[in-house]
Amino acid sequence: MPPAQVLSVDELVQRALALTEAGPRQLLGIAGAPGAGKSTLAEQVVAALGATARLVPMDGFHLAQSQLVRLGRADRKGARDTFDANGYVSLLRRLRRLEPTSVYAPEFRRELEEPVAGSIEVPPSVRLVVTEGNYLLLPDFPWQEVRTLLHEAWFLDLDAELRQRRLTARHVAYGRSPEQAREWALGSDEANAALISPTADRADLVVRLPEPPAA
Repeated sequence: MPPAQVLSVDELVQRALALTEAGPRQLLGIAGAPGAGKSTLAEQVVAALGATARLVPMDGFHLAQSQLVRLGRADRKGARDTFDANGYVSLLRRLRRLEPTSVYAPEFRRELEEPVAGSIEVPPSVRLVVTEGNYLLLPDFPWQEVRTLLHEAWFLDLDAELRQRRLTARHVAYGRSPEQAREWALGSDEANAALISPTADRADLVVRLPEPPAA
């Protein structure tokens, strides 16, 4: 992995703000391993920029639980083949070309453990779309198209032990027993992390926060 720069959230907000001045609409991607704090950082950036920015997470393209069961992949939910990657790429294309009417994106609802279509409105006035997820920098089909659609990509790095502790706590909070949570964090999540970490060299910026955000 390339050396990480230690930057504050405020410094990253300023970098994102500069992107809004680079064109009619810019796409910023935040990648990283499970539990690195991508969603929290993305939310902070979008909140700081206000109405000019919108968050469109990759997680909205989770396959429905019924499909995962049908495919025999329910025990690997979150792996790269448990997403509609082509659908995600198609949405990014629409967002990048700045259509004259609002574009609607899906959102993953953790309380349901399901994606919900049409939950996020991106009106034409939005200057910066921030998208975050594990697989934004993968070099294989069809994920490799994501990087070509992003005007800038950040990779958020975090100490592995802290990531794993946060993931375990997250899984407990969503109903797993402590044993099940730890098994998932060290099994499925860590397998995904091993795939994601080598993609950091495809980012414009590898960053560590001085005070890491919650996962």
